Amino acid sequence: MDSLALPVVHPAFQKLKGAGRFLHLAAGGLILVHALSHINQPDSSPVYLGCLLFMAIDIFILAVAAKNIAADMPIVNLFFRFVEIIFFLGIGIACLMNREWWTGGGHILMSLAYLYLFRCEKRMLTTEYVALHHTGITIPALPDSHFLIWSHVDRIEAQYDSITIAASDNKSYHFDLRNNLQFEELDQIHEFCRHYLKQF
Repeated sequence: MDSLALPVVHPAFQKLKGAGRFLHLAAGGLILVHALSHINQPDSSPVYLGCLLFMAIDIFILAVAAKNIAADMPIVNLFFRFVEIIFFLGIGIACLMNREWWTGGGHILMSLAYLYLFRCEKRMLTTEYVALHHTGITIPALPDSHFLIWSHVDRIEAQYDSITIAASDNKSYHFDLRNNLQFEELDQIHEFCRHYLKQF
């Protein structure tokens, strides 16, 4: 038996794709608020203020123009997510250097949250797969895939359009398939079940 990789639709990945636009709007809003807070400051740099406004407007245009940016333009999405990380990190460090501990700490936490989001969204550059191997099953998850050895799998229920994996810790993983299974693929799944799970 060869390993078998099945492209699936992962609910968490779909939610993250749908939330990408809102998260860009939130970042753009925070950047705009930060820019507006510097308008009346005596030591405010016009270049710095202009860059903040330009960045906020760019992010707003991107979020409005591309409804499903994370799904439709993943590279552009990741670029702007990276810019947001740098922005929040830079402001956080600047605030900490000025002994503004709460504001600086808040921006650093925002930067870390967007960094985690960047890592998760980077996974969307590739299709999610459920993969059956001789050693176990790889299940897509965020931020990293899970690997179940066969002794931790109770049963597998495969249909032409979906697959359900029941694990021994009472967890169940259900995925819709991107493409219907071919008869040979379904037979190969049954063969894995017969061999490792004594199922069928």
